[in-house]
Amino acid sequence: MIIHHKLHQLLCAACLTLTAVSAHADLLSDIKARGEIVIATEARYEPFEMLEDGKIVGYGKDVLDAILQDLPGVKLKQLDLPFQGILAGLSAKRYDFVATSLMITQKRMDNYAFTNPIADASVAILKRANDDSIQKPEDMAGKVIGVQAGSEQLTAVKTFEEQVLKPQGKGVKAIKEFTDYNEAYAALASRRVDIVPQAIPNLAPIVKKRGDIFAIVQPPFGAKTYYGWAARKDEDSRALVEFFNQGLLKLHKSGKLAELQQKWFGFTMDTPDELPQPSA
Repeated sequence: MIIHHKLHQLLCAACLTLTAVSAHADLLSDIKARGEIVIATEARYEPFEMLEDGKIVGYGKDVLDAILQDLPGVKLKQLDLPFQGILAGLSAKRYDFVATSLMITQKRMDNYAFTNPIADASVAILKRANDDSIQKPEDMAGKVIGVQAGSEQLTAVKTFEEQVLKPQGKGVKAIKEFTDYNEAYAALASRRVDIVPQAIPNLAPIVKKRGDIFAIVQPPFGAKTYYGWAARKDEDSRALVEFFNQGLLKLHKSGKLAELQQKWFGFTMDTPDELPQPSA
């Protein structure tokens, strides 16, 4: 009887352990159980994410809210954090997910699990409207470039300099790094820098509002790139990434994604319904 009783206790303990494991089998299940998802954003990246009256608004916010409608009973806790440490905080498990405009690169994909693209991120040049010395990407030679510290646009400039300008015996004059792009745009307007390389979706609304000050130089330079969102690259986060991918696909097929792009950018973009292989 004593042996049977102990065996019964062991079996019950094992059952409880299995139940606990299956109840928290992955991060998405855990989010549903606690009724809250914690998401990090850098709200200084117009028109994707920015602050209005103390609230985060923008294209990314509208897409996020639309997708999270399929998580009824789950409250969104959205943190506004500096871009430079946002992925490190994800790795440290300070939040569940990053929904800010991250350029999808191979280096980042090696360390994080990305969603399918939310927008085009091809990089073009922003200049002062009256600066006729800049007509094409090669005209970056001899110019002062302003970029956000830690951004992939910084990497794109350095790559373009190495692969295109230096073989011609040229190079940029200097690269100035800023905390966010609003600072870089202000530096461009005040002639402290000559060029701000940035993704076309970010530049179009700025030129629309301030066409007397800024102009876009076409074509884009560097590889075709896209923006995506990111989770930790582990089995625990797999279902969460798939949830967001299914949400993006639903918005794409319904036409809602194009509607939001038109609302925030003034044009629509062709984005793949699967994660592309980045060239860099």
